[in-house]
Amino acid sequence: MLAATAKDGSRNGLKGEFRMGSRYSLCCVLAAALDVTAFASQGRPVESDQQVLIKLERAWNEAFYRKDVALIENILADEFMATYDDGSRGDKAKELTLVAEFNQQVESATQDEFTVRVYGDTAVVWFTLRLVGTKQGQRTELALRYTDVWVMRDARWLCVSTQSTRVNPK
Repeated sequence: MLAATAKDGSRNGLKGEFRMGSRYSLCCVLAAALDVTAFASQGRPVESDQQVLIKLERAWNEAFYRKDVALIENILADEFMATYDDGSRGDKAKELTLVAEFNQQVESATQDEFTVRVYGDTAVVWFTLRLVGTKQGQRTELALRYTDVWVMRDARWLCVSTQSTRVNPK
């Protein structure tokens, strides 16, 4: 054991220095850990539910034109129900069939006018989809308003319902 004598003649002088050194070292370690945590969190900002839901809506739309059935299957709940702009309804199986069989020429598809409201584990997303493309050899422009209902399950958002309404040109 290392013994040291303090200026006052006691043998606890080193203990006092050790305690101060330990506190200083502990503070340095904690400060470094906080810096690493802060740096790591700056690398990947946390997204709000609203941002996540808009990304999911955009991914769904893009996947539809790429015929990416797997992506869409992953974001639709098993009990998914759609009401299409012609008034017909469909379930998850019908939606996935529509994706697989999609064969129209889409020049542009723009989603805008997003409104997202989150109510606990449920969210409603409203947006407008503006399409430009060719249908039966004719250039077509179409606007649809959507209302989608999402639920949080197993730490991820799943769409349980969608409803689209065709917007008549003015």
